[in-house]
Amino acid sequence: MNRTATNPAEAAASAGRWRNLLFQAAYWTTSVVVAILALPLLLLPGRKPLMAWIRIYSRLMVFWMRAIGGIRLEVRGRANIPEGGCIIASKHQSWGDGYCMFSQFDDLSFVTGDHLEKLPLVGSILRKMQTIVVASCGGAESRAALMDDSMQLARAEGRRILIYPEGRLVPVGHYMPYRKGVFHMYEAYQCPVVPVATNLGLFWPLDKWALSPGVAVNVFVEPIPPGLPKDEFMALLHERIETASLALLPEGFVMPENREIPHQKNEAA
Repeated sequence: MNRTATNPAEAAASAGRWRNLLFQAAYWTTSVVVAILALPLLLLPGRKPLMAWIRIYSRLMVFWMRAIGGIRLEVRGRANIPEGGCIIASKHQSWGDGYCMFSQFDDLSFVTGDHLEKLPLVGSILRKMQTIVVASCGGAESRAALMDDSMQLARAEGRRILIYPEGRLVPVGHYMPYRKGVFHMYEAYQCPVVPVATNLGLFWPLDKWALSPGVAVNVFVEPIPPGLPKDEFMALLHERIETASLALLPEGFVMPENREIPHQKNEAA
């Protein structure tokens, strides 16, 4: 009896589709349940109970990444994270970057665009987290927001703050001009900035759902001390993040001819 052999490429593609569907189901179910269960925490005084819940949520997502998506997270350079307040300035290649980062810290503030405030439940959770919300279009309004009440509280409590200097997701191998908001925060906060490299975009690209198994690496690079002038700081931050991120790419990775992606005309750097 003749049997048609299964094409290995077709089998791998079919397994990938099922993996992605299962991951989406786990992702959205977990997110909705966590958001609903977080509502009572909004009524409690302080932000620590909610932040503990956010860390559990992030660790669940990192678990689903490994158990379903086959993506194992490896963290390097934790010794480069100073005690007390600092700014974590990270490369941003994937929707999963935030989960990987929040899973590593007990209490982490972050900078985000104002578009997230419009999502159901999310706006209330962000306010309780004392998130630093800036206008997505950038400019003077964004710079002012970096020293709003949330920023003042974060500095007073010596918290770590996560920011993505490029301001948006960027494909692997590319970069966007780093926004100057990270310098305004560095200048105001007067604390070290820890650059972070990643290659997660190789396995979970941008905001897509085409996950591929592999080892995703986050590297905390040598901190930049406070007090540098703007141009020197921006050049050093760019050099450390981009150099370390490129070092995580596999041998044979085809680099794009033009790595820089300009911001849109209505975006202020």
